[in-house]
Amino acid sequence: MPVTPGAVAYVIANPAPASPDDVPETVVQVVDLKPIGSRFSFMASDGKDKIKAILSTHFASEVHSGRLQNLGLLRILNYACNDVPNKQDKILIITKCEVVSPALDAEIKSEVKVEEEPAVLSKPASIVLKPRQDVKSASQIVSEQRGNAAPAARLAMTRRVHPLLSLNPYQGNWVIKVRVTSKGNLRSYRNARGEGHVFNVELTDEDGTQIQATMFNEAAKKFYPVFELGKVYYISKGSLRIANKQFKTVQNDYEMTLNESAVVEEAEGETFIPPVQYNFVKIDMLGPYVGGRELVDIIGVLQSVSPTLSIRRKIDNESIPKRDIVVADDSNKTVTVTLWNDLATTVGEELLDMVDSAPIIAVKSLKVSDFQGVSVSTVGKSTLVINPELPEAEKLKAWYESEGKGTSMASVGAGMGASSPGSSRSLYSDRVFLSHITSDPDLGQGKPVFFSLHAHISHIKPDQTMWYRACNTCNKKVTEAIGSGYWCEGCQKNYDECALRYIMVIKVSDPTGEAWLSLFNDQAERIIGCSADELDRIRKEEGDDRFQLKLKEATWVPHLFRVSVAQNEYMGEKRQRITVRSESPVDFAAEAKYQLEEISKLTAC
Repeated sequence: MPVTPGAVAYVIANPAPASPDDVPETVVQVVDLKPIGSRFSFMASDGKDKIKAILSTHFASEVHSGRLQNLGLLRILNYACNDVPNKQDKILIITKCEVVSPALDAEIKSEVKVEEEPAVLSKPASIVLKPRQDVKSASQIVSEQRGNAAPAARLAMTRRVHPLLSLNPYQGNWVIKVRVTSKGNLRSYRNARGEGHVFNVELTDEDGTQIQATMFNEAAKKFYPVFELGKVYYISKGSLRIANKQFKTVQNDYEMTLNESAVVEEAEGETFIPPVQYNFVKIDMLGPYVGGRELVDIIGVLQSVSPTLSIRRKIDNESIPKRDIVVADDSNKTVTVTLWNDLATTVGEELLDMVDSAPIIAVKSLKVSDFQGVSVSTVGKSTLVINPELPEAEKLKAWYESEGKGTSMASVGAGMGASSPGSSRSLYSDRVFLSHITSDPDLGQGKPVFFSLHAHISHIKPDQTMWYRACNTCNKKVTEAIGSGYWCEGCQKNYDECALRYIMVIKVSDPTGEAWLSLFNDQAERIIGCSADELDRIRKEEGDDRFQLKLKEATWVPHLFRVSVAQNEYMGEKRQRITVRSESPVDFAAEAKYQLEEISKLTAC
């Protein structure tokens, strides 16, 4: 029989094996395989009984690659069987497994024969395993070693170490064995309830599952010197809750809180390197992450590498190295990745040497910003792997060799421009009226949201500051240097000349109202019809009348805008800021097609 008879009864009777060595041969059939978030669930069947099972996140690649299929066979190597809160049901959390067979022709349905004496019990009511010779039980090992063991070792032996994947807010006592893979600073805060301190760490277990642990006030002061980056700890007496998506930095549905009564003990002499778990986001799907706290992972083909620049940090006037690289993926989009510090110098130099070979790179923990529409940059805990041994890397390499190399790819930021009504993130997607934005003062709180508008420019204030002096190299603001020329803080150089770049506001109107939009150089040049330098020349040489006429010529012209809506604070007051990310004149043929599609949707209701 391909499945292990009585397997379901065995895992229910033995919900917490002490180690993978204590798990006997357990093969089940995968029935009703389906995704739940980033994981997959299924019914584990032994031919007679079934139990709901959940696979660890890092086994998702087995499903995506087609190795693990519905009606296939799976060997369970380690697990935890938990009670479902407020129900009589149990759920099987599989933390280690291997695929035995792809999909069978049908679901296995048979009764377990009592006389067969399988490796796992023939009778569910009285489960007996074949004894292992010269192997002591966990209780014997604990009783022999407890007296001489260190406190951390006793903590590990007296209670079973739980994988992070098996924890939930409804569990009582648990012990985890984790490595500190990121340690934050001890920060002070002040709110309506008073002042305090906060500190957090990111913890990773041997399976690569991560969780964020946060400590406040006295607990923060107590554990800040205890946790050291890279060391392994046993932790117990913490609490879990649903993770706040706005503040979470790891892929886990829960977050941990440790108070003063929590137990944290270093596992002396124990080390392990947890596997890196990726949760890749396609380049064309980076838009929703702009301005948020959630970090993303990307994988792509290296397209170009810039030289290293030295940027002076405003907070402490320290110079730090920066380098931009461009990567592409099979969404036919590219994105600029800004590397900082060591990633810009050591790894960046390595990438510069091999860019012509178009290597695959995987980057973990990137912050997404709205610079150049959409771009990403590394943070302190970011990692970059060249040509990783991952199924996604093999797939990308095959795509690039077969078709990607000859495909014309646009930047994901530029992809917000007008193309066609059906294209992803075009100026026809997420179309709203102005009133949808202006009537909701809280819109954009937390992280920016993106919309498309069809509106007319109704007014451009001639007396506003419409441009700034910019460096011809990096486009940053310059100041007049002592003596002559212009000083660029970004390049740390004096230049003889500079350029003017637009930064202005325009008022736009549609049938539902009007609003002020912030506009930057590229979009402003297309709207005004000339560069900022040229407009400045017109005002100085041809007079204010000609200058104002030039601005008036740009009004009452219809445009398509892609905008971001965010909350900014000014003089202690929160204000809504609408920023143009891309702009295009109205293509009346495409607009008519869009309107007809919208009408057909209404008539179909």
